Amino acid sequence: MAVNGRCLKGSLAALRISSASNGISSGEGCHLIGKRMAHAAAKEHASHKPRSTPLLDLHVAHNAKLVEFAGWQMPMTYADQSITESHLHTRKHVSIFDVSHMQQMIISGNDRFAFWESVCVSDVPEHVENSGALSLLTNENGGIIDDTVWMNTNRGYLYVVVNAGCAAKDMDHLSAKMREFQKKGKAVNIAFVSAQERALLAVQGPEMARVLQAGLHDSLDKLLFMHTTLTTLFNFKCRITRCGYTGEDGVEISCLAKDAIPLCETLLASTNGSVKLAGLGARDTLRLEAGLCLYGNDIDEKISPVEAGLTWTIGKRRRAEGGFPGAPSILEQIKKGVSKKRVGIISSGAPARRTCGQCLRFFPGLCTLYYHSTDDYPVSDTNGKQIGVVTSGCPSPSLGKNISMAYVATAHSKIGSKLHIKVRNQNVAGEVVKMPFVPSNYHHGRAKAT
Repeated sequence: MAVNGRCLKGSLAALRISSASNGISSGEGCHLIGKRMAHAAAKEHASHKPRSTPLLDLHVAHNAKLVEFAGWQMPMTYADQSITESHLHTRKHVSIFDVSHMQQMIISGNDRFAFWESVCVSDVPEHVENSGALSLLTNENGGIIDDTVWMNTNRGYLYVVVNAGCAAKDMDHLSAKMREFQKKGKAVNIAFVSAQERALLAVQGPEMARVLQAGLHDSLDKLLFMHTTLTTLFNFKCRITRCGYTGEDGVEISCLAKDAIPLCETLLASTNGSVKLAGLGARDTLRLEAGLCLYGNDIDEKISPVEAGLTWTIGKRRRAEGGFPGAPSILEQIKKGVSKKRVGIISSGAPARRTCGQCLRFFPGLCTLYYHSTDDYPVSDTNGKQIGVVTSGCPSPSLGKNISMAYVATAHSKIGSKLHIKVRNQNVAGEVVKMPFVPSNYHHGRAKAT
């Protein structure tokens, strides 16, 4: 696919990255954010006034129910669909999610691989150019600071996206680690990308490829899951990464902020699929069906990758060599096991509705499906002994059953284990099942004929 320039100018930018030293074209307008700039950016993220993404006017035009989420004004639902309808539409057709609130960043310099391996669990060199992975930023105790998707681009930098709710602490953390690296004479720089410069759109669902292919010169079929490319889509220059948070085949599109609304309108007008806008409500129920973690609910700084069932994110070489934050504790857990594990549960009776409540701070009665409770939902064995707690849960629109994720004692984590969840002071029967609850449809390429 055709390669384009990429503008990543931060609002607090101070120093332009040169094409000669970093392999990035001068037209991409990347900027570094130093110590003071990173602090200012983090302070901006922590502001009490909710920020808006470049798509706010589009959300308003489509009668979105706007809520505050992680310091941003974000759409929960749109007037034309309920959360359940939007969820099912995504599974059957294709939806556009505004994820511009997530923090994009560029890590450049000759020592970028070593730097990234010093803060996360990935084996970076094993990923060929324009491919990447889901990874975890870990602390010295083996807890999870954040989960992140990163790509090893063919442009001489790593493209990284982290969660909106963790953006401020991630920027502080990575900036501090960068300075430590630089003091040792290492060449690494981080450019934090302002949402006012670049938007991020998640286009998810089985009709995604047909809709996007109409605006591409090269075959989208060549772009596999967890691969990325710079290209031109319907005459808009952008980065397309094949990934997502729904379990469906999908992409995330990083484009200039000024292009975000025209690009969305072009996609919505497609005759190659049924394209609709979707909000936070459907995004959460979709990710839960896909068995994907929500930071702050299912993973945090006190949960390890092993407990979370995310050991697979740790590269084989990293397991042998260590060298990442918390490695002694995490590797010991891999060897000897853990006392609790994240599991999937299908239950009967009243659902354990536990999702992210930030977005419902001002709209506590927004809908009955996406209801947040600050109460814990204890999990007990069939004898009534508490063995864990639910971290996420909702009625599954796709399955018509109640689904949950929980941390339970390892002895009760086997598939088929019977247990009870306490909901509204009543015990409801549940059973541990394999995740994802709904099969994933990621595009790994066609199987070769034998």
